[in-house]
Amino acid sequence: MKKIEAVIRPIKLDEVRHSLEDVGCPGIMVTEIEGHGRQKGVVQQWRGKEYKVELLQKVKIEIVVKDSDVERIVKTIMEVAKTGEIGDGKIFVSPVDSAIRIRTAEKGEEAL
Repeated sequence: MKKIEAVIRPIKLDEVRHSLEDVGCPGIMVTEIEGHGRQKGVVQQWRGKEYKVELLQKVKIEIVVKDSDVERIVKTIMEVAKTGEIGDGKIFVSPVDSAIRIRTAEKGEEAL
């Protein structure tokens, strides 16, 4: 099993979520986060004055999937979340040692 963590633009969340449902993603967790990457924030203007926003609004999607589903899920996120601009986000894939469904005590891939 693998855990896929994707940090994306908030405006892309609904589109990514619907696309993941269409390709059979079992379920997702979504967290609103703030952060910055290489761009180190943005300079904005309000009432004629410039100010720097160092932490930008992002959304983190977390999904635990079978090893065989990783490539399909990652490809879907990449295609849908991409705008081609700086700040599109990142995807991280990590191993998951175990999963347990609390209600039924199912373990491993059956718990997904």
